[in-house]
Amino acid sequence: MFKNARVYRLQVPFELDQMALHARLQERGFRPCGPVETATMGWTAPLGPKAELLVHTVGQVHLVAMRRQERLLPGSVVTEAVADRVAEIEQAEMREVGRRERRELREDLLAEMLPQAFTRSRVVRAYIDAGEGWAVVDAASEKAAEELIALLRESLGSFPVKPLVPEVAPAERLSTWLLSGQPAAGFALEDACVLQDPEDSRSTVRCRGQDLSSPEVRNHLDSGKRAVSVGVNWKERLSLLLNEDLSLKRLRFADEVTNELDTGEADDEGARLDAELALLSLELRALLARLCEEFVVSGAEPTAAADAASTPADQEGRAVQAPASDSGAPQVDEPVPAADQPPWR
Repeated sequence: MFKNARVYRLQVPFELDQMALHARLQERGFRPCGPVETATMGWTAPLGPKAELLVHTVGQVHLVAMRRQERLLPGSVVTEAVADRVAEIEQAEMREVGRRERRELREDLLAEMLPQAFTRSRVVRAYIDAGEGWAVVDAASEKAAEELIALLRESLGSFPVKPLVPEVAPAERLSTWLLSGQPAAGFALEDACVLQDPEDSRSTVRCRGQDLSSPEVRNHLDSGKRAVSVGVNWKERLSLLLNEDLSLKRLRFADEVTNELDTGEADDEGARLDAELALLSLELRALLARLCEEFVVSGAEPTAAADAASTPADQEGRAVQAPASDSGAPQVDEPVPAADQPPWR
């Protein structure tokens, strides 16, 4: 199952079915790096290389996966090769190599070295809950999640979503939970938190395996630090780390919950995967609804986008038009968390 959840609210109803969405994503299917490309990105089958479709659907929940491949060629290696080549020229020709010539040498060396460099792939998965209007990305970093959302926009022509925007300051509310020992209804405190000075992010205390009601934790809060991350348990079913940006990390279902996944068909892997995706999306529906209520998230109502009469705009301010396909893989140069197996492994 997902280990992380970065959550976005759909601003318009999502009406594509599995095959229509697959057709759109196929236009931006993943392709390996070319000989002189540093990286490529595109869609891959979320259930692994043996699956045929780029979308796995259970009910109104569509699971997708973005794959990115990069060539491993550290800048320091290229810099050293350029320095060696410059030294050879200066010694052989008894002249100084200028700045422009150095740039040309670097480009030539990159063209020589890139085809020989190893490649590394990373996969980021997400699901679109068309029934409740959520897009959930299994990414630890905001950058990785935004890259997947951007690729969806490019693939569909438009994908208007917004991150959760709370009216209640999460760090203040989480700190109150710790000071009072009374989290919101449905939650129970666990044994991990991150406390940070709001004026100096370098002043950070990380607690793990510790009683959060201890005097040590209280002393840090009394001295002005605020809780930017707190480990909680949701209805004794789901353990997680709730962060001040309302992202979720370290998602882990209780054993009693995972035991519910027994479909009675031990050899039917497909049935189990469907059950796991259904469980994940249903539990997060309830959890996200509670978080939106607790932190007063604006625009969290699932019908808000559907009732809009005017042409909506996406997160980047573009008018939403009918989805159109796009071709060509964008170039990227940063890795994303590895996930070479289906999301439940």
